[in-house]
Amino acid sequence: MAGTLILCAGPIGNLSDAPPRLAEALASADIVYAEDTRRSRTLLEHLGVSVPTRSYFTGNESERSAEIAGRLARGETVALLTDAGTPGIADPGLSAVRAALGSGATVTAVPGPSAVTLAVALSGLPADRFVFEGFLPRRGRERDERISRLAAEERTVVLFAAPRRLAGDLGDLARAHDRPRDCVVCREMTKLHEEIWRGTLEAAATHWAEREAKGEVTVVLGPAAAEPPDVEAALAAAEALVAEGVSPSRAVKRAAEEHGVSRRELYERVIDPQPGPRPRRRQDPRGPSTPG
Repeated sequence: MAGTLILCAGPIGNLSDAPPRLAEALASADIVYAEDTRRSRTLLEHLGVSVPTRSYFTGNESERSAEIAGRLARGETVALLTDAGTPGIADPGLSAVRAALGSGATVTAVPGPSAVTLAVALSGLPADRFVFEGFLPRRGRERDERISRLAAEERTVVLFAAPRRLAGDLGDLARAHDRPRDCVVCREMTKLHEEIWRGTLEAAATHWAEREAKGEVTVVLGPAAAEPPDVEAALAAAEALVAEGVSPSRAVKRAAEEHGVSRRELYERVIDPQPGPRPRRRQDPRGPSTPG
């Protein structure tokens, strides 16, 4: 009978955040695969757990996932632990899960603290819809394209940033924006020197270019402002339709829907293109006439 792979979410900083069930899960395992065995030993000692450990990181994932599959095939219980947060979320883990599924093993997990959701909660930015982008590509076209898409993203965005690349990431993001955007930089969350910096993206780029960032960093960007509707383009489209013989009301309706502008404003400009407010009809002070 195939064994069980337990994905173990570890504390993102403060070891006291580890839930009791994490200790139980780690103690039940025949072996623990950890992204950093030195850091994992510190956590295991804190939890009072003594289990053999093996390394599992980006450089040896392929080899280790095959090893994990073999252990699971023999019916063992394997725990997978990354440095902080949940395995597979911008951390090694995907290959192990696929290996477990391929061997018919059970895959379960112990949930725990998450830098992604904690940063969004602390940011004070909209959290009903947000996207997680992990780390930005280091260079090249892929990086440029990703930043360009993020500049137009109308949902809150969560990013991870390596301390040494934080200033460069913020600078490139700021240059891609032509309007202000809220930015919150969360550093060393849950730790002794926790810092939550708030401001605009442009101010963040300037601030972090002038000081060294240390520790774990999560960046939250507020939703990008939607592009204002192009009234002039809508007007040109409506006038072109009228010139083709379409009635003004139908032309205005089509152009307004396509360009996201006010139908009333567009109709007034198509029917009465003169600038300035339209004159209001004067009422007869004697009131409406009655037939006699």
